Amino acid sequence: MKSIAALQAAVTATPFNSEPTAAELDAIETEMPLILADVALLDAQIMTIDRTPTELDERRIRRARRRVLAARRDLINRAATVSGGAA
Repeated sequence: MKSIAALQAAVTATPFNSEPTAAELDAIETEMPLILADVALLDAQIMTIDRTPTELDERRIRRARRRVLAARRDLINRAATVSGGAA
């Protein structure tokens, strides 16, 4: 039988740093409006899982979808502005 200890040592040779880097924190902060919009959309959809959506529920979901799209647009435009490209 072949031993896999040598393979494990190669995989786990680099220690895991549990703290995020400054660049990762900046990326999360930049994407936070999109993350929050996605969470709001999921909340609106979850509320209607076990029942028929009312007109108010449908409006809430539509509004949340528009917020997600607007947040995505803003994120893409911000990235294009920073990199100097055209959106």
